[in-house]
Amino acid sequence: MESTRPIRALMRGFDALTVLNLRDGATVSEVAQEIRLPRTTAYRILETLCNAGFVLRDPTDDRYRLTVRVKALSGGFTDEVWVTQIATPRIIELCDELVWPVSLATLAGNMMMLRETTDHATPLAIERLAAGIRLPLLSSSAGRAYLACCTPAECEKLLDQLAHSNKEDAALARAPRPELLRTLAAIRDQGYATTTRTRRMVEEISLSTPVMARDRILAALTVRFVASAVPLKSAIERFLPKLRQTAAMIAGGFLNQTDGVATTP
Repeated sequence: MESTRPIRALMRGFDALTVLNLRDGATVSEVAQEIRLPRTTAYRILETLCNAGFVLRDPTDDRYRLTVRVKALSGGFTDEVWVTQIATPRIIELCDELVWPVSLATLAGNMMMLRETTDHATPLAIERLAAGIRLPLLSSSAGRAYLACCTPAECEKLLDQLAHSNKEDAALARAPRPELLRTLAAIRDQGYATTTRTRRMVEEISLSTPVMARDRILAALTVRFVASAVPLKSAIERFLPKLRQTAAMIAGGFLNQTDGVATTP
């Protein structure tokens, strides 16, 4: 069979989608630099993806971000009913109460994937994250909450995978294992995980709690806020009980749904 040369423009479009998936969106210049193309070419690619409905340009910061239509490209990223019908309404209610952005993330390989987020529904989001963005396990609060509450065998497996990878967390995963496990045990005992990152000249804190369906961790529920506006101690007092309450309601709805399916004749 005669070989077929790849279509360069199509390959560049996939490269641009990959860049957007790995970032909290990106500007034309950032995409151009990442895939080593002239800025005008990168702009045409992004605008083509916008016209196709796979990308949108956020007018607030001129960054291009993936849309939910990208989810349809992968059978592995279809939303389960529990996310759309059970978790999403609870997350929206919690965001309405806290105002700060709330998100739900589940494990995807050896990273966490945002399944739902209220970033575009609140004016307090420093940088607007979108569903489909992947987060590192050891350097995100959602990932730490997951690792702390999954089974010991799964935790060891994930840490081994990270230690032998070239991902952002690889160096952290190569730290002495007893030290890592002690850190995760402390997170499990306190029932929440936190991380702090500098975003747009301010310190943003992420506070995550696990969504537990009996002995299984289903997801991590996270609220993000600015440290200067809400100090961590105050956030733990104000936000954590509401996070835990919402996580319990999501888990309860999930168990009701799955138990009902299991018992249906």
